[in-house]
Amino acid sequence: MFRRYKTFKRYQAISSILIRNGFHEFVMKSNLSKYLIFSKKKMLKNLEHPPEPITRQTTWRKIRVIIEELGPAFVKLGQFVSDRPDLLPSDLCLELKNLLDSVAPFDSRDAIRLIEKELQAPIDEIFKEFSEKPIASASIGQVHKAVLYDGTVVAVKVRRPGIRKVIEADLDIMLNLAVLLEKYAPGTKSLNPKGIVEEFREAILNELDYTNEANNIQRFKEYFEGDNRIYISTLYRELCTKNVLVMEFINGEQLKDLSSANRSEEDIKQICDRMTDLVLKQIFELGFFHADPHMGNIIIKENNVICFIDLGLMGTLLPKHKELLGSIIIALVKHDSRKIANLVMKLSPQTEIEDKEALEYDVLKMMEKYSYLPLKNINIGNFLNELIKLVIKYRMTPPPDLVLLMKALISIEGAARKFCPDFNMVEHVEPFVKKLAYETMSPKKIFKNVMDSVADYAQLIYDFPSEMRELMNQLKNKNFKIQFEHKGLEPMLKKHDQISNRIAFSIITAALIIGSALIMRANIPPRIYGISFIGVFTFIFSAVMGGILLISILRHGRM
Repeated sequence: MFRRYKTFKRYQAISSILIRNGFHEFVMKSNLSKYLIFSKKKMLKNLEHPPEPITRQTTWRKIRVIIEELGPAFVKLGQFVSDRPDLLPSDLCLELKNLLDSVAPFDSRDAIRLIEKELQAPIDEIFKEFSEKPIASASIGQVHKAVLYDGTVVAVKVRRPGIRKVIEADLDIMLNLAVLLEKYAPGTKSLNPKGIVEEFREAILNELDYTNEANNIQRFKEYFEGDNRIYISTLYRELCTKNVLVMEFINGEQLKDLSSANRSEEDIKQICDRMTDLVLKQIFELGFFHADPHMGNIIIKENNVICFIDLGLMGTLLPKHKELLGSIIIALVKHDSRKIANLVMKLSPQTEIEDKEALEYDVLKMMEKYSYLPLKNINIGNFLNELIKLVIKYRMTPPPDLVLLMKALISIEGAARKFCPDFNMVEHVEPFVKKLAYETMSPKKIFKNVMDSVADYAQLIYDFPSEMRELMNQLKNKNFKIQFEHKGLEPMLKKHDQISNRIAFSIITAALIIGSALIMRANIPPRIYGISFIGVFTFIFSAVMGGILLISILRHGRM
């Protein structure tokens, strides 16, 4: 009961925020106004000042403001989609990049209580020293600095108390709002709000469980063992739970603070080369990569050793998608627009492209920008961005892992070009792509593919008689069924229901009017001032019903 009341209050707050920012029409159409039943004065007060004229820019800005007002879960959703131009218009993505995740740290006593509960020991027995003041705070958790009894300085990541329940409740509300958006906000259905929320649900629930980040750190450490270009923080598994993560504290300089004032030109070039090669190795060799390698998530240690932090969001790349990306980059270097067009269609094999020639022409126009550029001047990040826009234009849905990969490449190239404007990304990508192409076309790989195909055909031949026997039995026993799926009939069925309801309502109202007239004519007791009370009551009731029907018709603008 209490949870239902909290959900009601949350919907009420959301409705008020939407109205305050000029989306009162959506609130009224989607029936969210029912949650304002106890605060109609507040709603009217919000509407006293007419909203500013709605343009595309003001709409995007207002959406950002609304998301910030709605709280941490919605802010995380906004940040999640801000790097996904395959999901949202690019202008909205740019606006959402300005979202502020400014959440005050929670009480350190709560953090200590949570650590003691999770690790089942007093804080003094776990750590020799524990800094109560957090060194970083975000919507999901905060980080404290501590010292183990062996003298090791560690970072202790603690999840915000009660945040899981808050986020899970908001996720249910988001899903409902997404359904309402598709239904009542014109043009949003093509953006697939429901699909975005479902994808975000999976990502945020993984991020809430710190054991996933611990597994990612362990996996990364095993992959890069022996590589002196990279340092992976030591994980203290025995001190890690779903709500607490303890790892070695990394001393160094964040990439975003790097400057030519305190680093030589050779140092900066080496740092850019190393971090780029390490991200490319993650993508093309390991197929497991840091999905958000922005400058705040990279720390430079002594001797320009690179350390990636915040491994909560990782991408896993399927081998076929890895090969597809490699083929696209080879085609870019060769300026082969037809090849790129064919590869773009493979990005979303379930989507039928009606006008393939138009797609090829658009790719050709896009390629004209790169045709006469030297390889060192080709910006792969810009090219991938334009490729994603082309995918959106033709309503294709690329695989999420490939979009995360493109995001990672764009981030790392952007960071490298910031410090080295002449940075040659193609020079770094080329060895990985060539190695991938060799592995794909090697005799060993071809033989393996042929043997896999032979095994599949052998299994098909083996299964064919039994499958045919089952089909014949279904036909013989009259159990064979064919299912038909009708698409686009829901609006018509809904309209038919609405029409039939109005007709039934009208007939009942008319019957009540006629009945009340007959009762009054027959002067059936009890009477008031000589008039039948039952007749008058029935007449008033039928008049109210008729008025409700008339108002409903007028509100929808159809007589």
